[in-house]
Amino acid sequence: MRFRRKREIGRAGLRRSLVATIISLIYFFPVLWIILTAFKTHNDALAVPPIFFFEPTLENFVNVFSRAYTKTSEAVDTGFALFFFNSIFTAGTSVVLALIIGTVAAYGFSRFPLKGNDTYMFIILTTRMLPPIIVIIPIFLMFRVTGFSGTYHGLILLYAAFNLPFTIWMMKSFFDELPRDIEDAARMDGSSEWRVFFRVCLPQVKAGIAATAVFGLILTWNEFLFSLLLSGVNTRTVPVAMAQTIGGDIGVRWGLLAAIETLFLIPVVLVTFLLQNQFLRGVTFGTIKR
Repeated sequence: MRFRRKREIGRAGLRRSLVATIISLIYFFPVLWIILTAFKTHNDALAVPPIFFFEPTLENFVNVFSRAYTKTSEAVDTGFALFFFNSIFTAGTSVVLALIIGTVAAYGFSRFPLKGNDTYMFIILTTRMLPPIIVIIPIFLMFRVTGFSGTYHGLILLYAAFNLPFTIWMMKSFFDELPRDIEDAARMDGSSEWRVFFRVCLPQVKAGIAATAVFGLILTWNEFLFSLLLSGVNTRTVPVAMAQTIGGDIGVRWGLLAAIETLFLIPVVLVTFLLQNQFLRGVTFGTIKR
């Protein structure tokens, strides 16, 4: 009887694993198709019906950074190395800046609530609810007056400002879940508030910081409108540069576009992979105990 029960449990687990695998493959298939297209020639990418077995080529990845033109027969730098650096620098710096300011602010809202604290939190959240297209005109005028247009610090401050409400709300929820007994004990031992914050609270919300950083990085990494209108030639990010590959006399170069998208996925996937343990704990914080 016990053996039969174990066998039934094993079969049920196998069925759940099979269903989860199928669903995961369905969700992952578009990403897989982009990666496969990046290794196809132009004719293979346009083949009807689509082909799954083909001779892979690295031509698209080479053309991302240098493209040969028939008139001159010389390889011309496309500037994508700079665009990738711009995306990494602006996104990474803005996320770190938003985390530093937002974490301190979230701790203040959680431990030292003001009268009307919920109203303040709601006002902070409403700034993130606004679609970027609504505020682009005043931001564009402000950037032109202050000279921030086309600069790194302009984009970084703007991205940090838009990530700040999300960071404050996320981190406040993590601070609210922490037991305060240890903090009170540290205060009774003479620890200052900053020492309590850095030595007691921050180590307990590392998972929340990781989860907030990943979500903030994804939001900033894919941003298009602000970069399109407020960046310069030397500060342009990959999403804007990617749009330039669409069109031309031969139509959309799907292989080249897929190669750019594949390279564009690597930093986010790498960061998520490195922070996966903390990230999983962060998104399940307060629901399960570890």
